[in-house]
Amino acid sequence: MIRLTFSLKYFLLSILLFFIEVLIATIFRDVFFVRAYLGDVIVVILLYTLVKSFVIIKDNRKLILGIFIFSCTIEWAQYFHIADKLGFPPGSIMYIIIGNSFSWVDIACYAAGCLLLLTFTKSETTV
Repeated sequence: MIRLTFSLKYFLLSILLFFIEVLIATIFRDVFFVRAYLGDVIVVILLYTLVKSFVIIKDNRKLILGIFIFSCTIEWAQYFHIADKLGFPPGSIMYIIIGNSFSWVDIACYAAGCLLLLTFTKSETTV
């Protein structure tokens, strides 16, 4: 069951993770490991906290799986240069958010982020 809510805790966490992502994209853009891998691990955690800010979802595993599928879908769209096809100019905020280069390594980073989420969250459903 999904219910709308507002969680200040998850919202503040989302803001913190967003600022970390901005720092990675700006200040740490030349630190290869951080830019190439850590940002992709953190982005799925950011998506998780953002959803949890506004929605109560009892089964965290389903949410995490949905985030992984969403992330892979966006990555797959990059294979087809969707940002170009949508007319976003290179360097624009939407071009940067969507991305324009497919990478299997990015999918592995999304999986790592989701595995971290699975490890550090527990399902609220009773079995």
